[in-house]
Amino acid sequence: MKKITAVLLSLLLVLSLSTALSPAASAAKSYKVAIVKQLDHASLDEIAAAIEEECARIATRDGVSITCDVFSGQNDQSMLQQIATQVVYDNYDVIIPIATRAAQIVAVVAEETKLPVVYAAISDPEAAELTGIDYVTGTSDMLNTEFIIDMMLAQNPDMKTVGLLYSLSEANSRKPIAEARAYLEEKGIAYVEATGNTNDEVMAAAGSLVSDKVDAIFTPTDNVIMAAELAIAPTFAEAGIPHYTGADSFVRNGAFATCGVNYTELGARTADLAYQAVTEGMTELEDYYKMDGGIITVNTETAEALGIDTAVFADMGTLVEVETTEE
Repeated sequence: MKKITAVLLSLLLVLSLSTALSPAASAAKSYKVAIVKQLDHASLDEIAAAIEEECARIATRDGVSITCDVFSGQNDQSMLQQIATQVVYDNYDVIIPIATRAAQIVAVVAEETKLPVVYAAISDPEAAELTGIDYVTGTSDMLNTEFIIDMMLAQNPDMKTVGLLYSLSEANSRKPIAEARAYLEEKGIAYVEATGNTNDEVMAAAGSLVSDKVDAIFTPTDNVIMAAELAIAPTFAEAGIPHYTGADSFVRNGAFATCGVNYTELGARTADLAYQAVTEGMTELEDYYKMDGGIITVNTETAEALGIDTAVFADMGTLVEVETTEE
C-alpha cells in the first residue's frame, strides 16, 4: 500500500512540475489588445467597434480570451505619445493604432520592444513611412481619387470648378489631394482649395467654397474634416453643392456620396491580422493590406435636398443608400 501511495505521489509531483514548467500553454490562450484611436469621430469609432466585434468572434471560435481596451488621443500629439508609451510597456500583446498620426507615434514608441503594431485605415503607408518595419503591418483605405471625380462628372457633366477641402495637418490627405489636382487639370476643370485644422477653421473654409460657387467639393479620408462634417453638411446642402468624400462615415454624417472601403470590413480585417501577428508571428505578413473599394455610398436625405437622382451611379459600382446619423 505504501509503495502504491509513493508511486501515486510521484506521478502527482511529475504532473505538477510539468504544469509549473510550461505555463505558456495556458497563458497563450489569453490576449490583451490595445486599440489607439487618433481621435473620436464616426470613421474611427466604426473601425474600433468592428475590431472589438471581430476579436469577440475570434475568441468564441478559438476558445481563447481576448480583452480589448480602447484609447483616444483626442488628436493631440502629446496625449498620443503618452498613450503609446503606456500601452507598449503595459503587457499588451498587440497594439492597433487607428489613423496615420496614431500609427506613426505607436510605431516609434514600440521600436525598442518590437511589440506587434497592426494599424488600421492608413491611406498611404509608404508616404507615412510605415513600410519596411518588421514589427509593423496593417490595413490601408487608399482612395481611388480619379473614380470619385468621375462620379462628379457622371452626376454633373458640365462641372466647371471643384472645391478641395482638407486639413494641412492630415498626412492622409496629401496624396489624394495631389491626385485630384492632377486629374482635374487633365480634364480641364478648375479647382479651388480651402483648408482648416480646427472645427472653426473648417467651418470658415466651407463658407469660402460656397462663396466661390464651386460645383462640387472633394474631401479625402481627412480626420479633421470628418470631425466637422455634421456641422458643414447642411451648409453645402443649402448651397446646392454636393460634397464627395473619402469614406462612408462622412456620408452618414451628411456628405453626399463616396466610393471607398467599408470601415466595418476594414476593422474586421485589421483584427484578423492582429490575431495572426500574435499567434503566428509577423514574418509571413505583408507591409500592409489594401482594402477593396467599389462600394458607392450616397446619403438619400442629402440627395433629396440637392435634387439629385442617385440612380446616376447605379452602373458604377455597388450602390448603398444611407441617411444622416449623428454618430
